Amino acid sequence: MAFELPTLPYSTSALAEAGMCQETLELHHGKHHQAYVTALNGFVAANADLAGKSLEEIVLFTNGKADMAPVFNNAGQHWNHILFWDNMSPNGGKIPGKLEAKIVADFGSVAAFKDAFKTAATTQFGSGWAWLVLGSDGKLAAVKTPNGSNPLATGQGKPLLGCDVWEHSYYLDFRNRRPDYVTNWLDKLANYEYAEALLG
Repeated sequence: MAFELPTLPYSTSALAEAGMCQETLELHHGKHHQAYVTALNGFVAANADLAGKSLEEIVLFTNGKADMAPVFNNAGQHWNHILFWDNMSPNGGKIPGKLEAKIVADFGSVAAFKDAFKTAATTQFGSGWAWLVLGSDGKLAAVKTPNGSNPLATGQGKPLLGCDVWEHSYYLDFRNRRPDYVTNWLDKLANYEYAEALLG
C-alpha cells in the first residue's frame, strides 16, 4: 500500500497569526512533503526489499546504507513531517502541567529548556531538525539531526517535539533569521499538549 500525505490537523491559514503564513504551509505541506511521499513510493515500488515494510521499518532498514541514502532521506522526511504537523497548533505555546514539571526537573527551568532547544536548532549547520526527546535514561533532552535524519534512526530517544529548520520552513516568514523562527515556534506554535500525550 502506498504512503500518503497526511491531512493537516488545521487549515493552511490557521497558523498565520502565530507566525507561519498560509503560503509557507501550502508550499511546505503541499509541495515539499508531497514530494517526499511521491519519491518514497517510487523507491518502494522499485525495490522488493522495501515491499510491505512500515515507514519506521524503512527508516531503520535504510539508515547508514550509502546505496539507500535517497530512500532514507525521503522516508525520514516523511516520518519527520508527520510529527511536525501535529507538533504545531493555532493555540500553541502553552506548556501543560505534567510536561512542565518534567521539563523543570530535567532542564532546571522552562527557560533553560528553550535555550537548549534553540541552541540545538541554530547550531544545526545547513538543513535539519531540532528535537525534544525522552532519552533511554528517562530524561528529556534537546538534540539535533541533519537533513532527513531523526532520533528514530540515531537512537537519541523518543521524539516529543520536532522543529523543522530547513529554510523552506521559515524563509517566507522570517527570511534568514532562524533564531527568531525557533523562538517564535517554541513560544507560539509548539503543541506542547501533543508532546505531553506522547510523554505517556
